[in-house]
Amino acid sequence: MYIDSHAHLYVDQFKEDIDEVISRALASNVQKIFLPNIDSRSTESMFALADKYPEVCYPMMGLHPCSVKGNYKEELDHILEVKKERKIYGVGELGIDLYWDKTFTEQQVDAFRTQIEWAIEWKLPIIIHSRDALHLTIPIVEEMQHENLTGVFHCFTGTIEEAERIQKVGFYLGVGGVSTFKNGGMDKTLPSIDMNHLILETDSPYLAPKPYRGKRNESSYIPIVAERVAELKELSIEKVMAITTINSQRLFASAF
Repeated sequence: MYIDSHAHLYVDQFKEDIDEVISRALASNVQKIFLPNIDSRSTESMFALADKYPEVCYPMMGLHPCSVKGNYKEELDHILEVKKERKIYGVGELGIDLYWDKTFTEQQVDAFRTQIEWAIEWKLPIIIHSRDALHLTIPIVEEMQHENLTGVFHCFTGTIEEAERIQKVGFYLGVGGVSTFKNGGMDKTLPSIDMNHLILETDSPYLAPKPYRGKRNESSYIPIVAERVAELKELSIEKVMAITTINSQRLFASAF
């Protein structure tokens, strides 16, 4: 089976046809889908989807860096409150984003560190968003290394050197639709990455792979990503499916 390690299927873009989206995923042999949260506004819809499909959708809790504003500590408190009531399978989506807005960089770093500390305490993996910020997130993870700290650098598009540093701390690299883009750069990086550190993702509804680029992404497109990885790694698609599924099972062990 395939696993989509990162999808936001609970957002409004799926409001009208989520049942069909799940059905298409299952028909494509994508049997497990992990849902990273965004902030307090998305919590309810995320858990509603997870409750509707408990054998398919697995919720996580985190504060997305783009949602880190002046009230970020209230948002972090919300995570703690939800954690008391609900089972979660990871801490995320968390991290640092310097692409859209650098106004709250200091707060983003603080929120990132705080959530890493929680993940270590809870023995849960972290799902890192790091757009234009690998130069900050990788050193923080290296500094905070702990036997209980595991996770994935979601939507990895960095350099071979950055990939090596991420692998060295035992983290995974999430690969999605960008790997199919002509200008995505992954054709240069992916061949050098150890398959034992790769997991597949969609980041639905964003970053749909070719030939759906620019349209809504969904979990049923995971095999397209797997096919691209197989091409770049010169492996069979069955081998890519087997290895990436084992990697996701290791990362999200509490779901299996």
